Amino acid sequence: MKEYMQRYKFNGDYRLRVVFQRELSKVVNEQKADLIVPIPVTSTTMQTRGFNQVIGLLREVPYQLILQTKISSKVAQSSKTKEERLATKQPFILDAPEKVINKKVLLVDDVYTTGRTLYHAANLFKQAGCKEIGSVSLAR
Repeated sequence: MKEYMQRYKFNGDYRLRVVFQRELSKVVNEQKADLIVPIPVTSTTMQTRGFNQVIGLLREVPYQLILQTKISSKVAQSSKTKEERLATKQPFILDAPEKVINKKVLLVDDVYTTGRTLYHAANLFKQAGCKEIGSVSLAR
């Protein structure tokens, strides 16, 4: 999995998205969420990589892009120590928070390491009045 992520995510081999697309999309769709929200990348990452690796893994999944990063440039989570990850401040903003009130939201990410990214995202949805928050990650 480490080699896969290196090639897909960090080397930008977008063709590799299809390796896990079917399986991940099936699991995501089985969750029966009202809103499926992929974890976003920064604008710097998008310019460098050219794609959001989480969205690339979703096939025939009706996701909503209502979570955005607050900053355009940051140190990649993958280059931080566990302690640095856990100390990370809220990196996200929620567009249209009224859309999540009393909804079941499913957050989708590629890698779960410390859980801090999902914690930050879930916290925003909880504050906005979300009824239930779940998550699915490709790897841990």
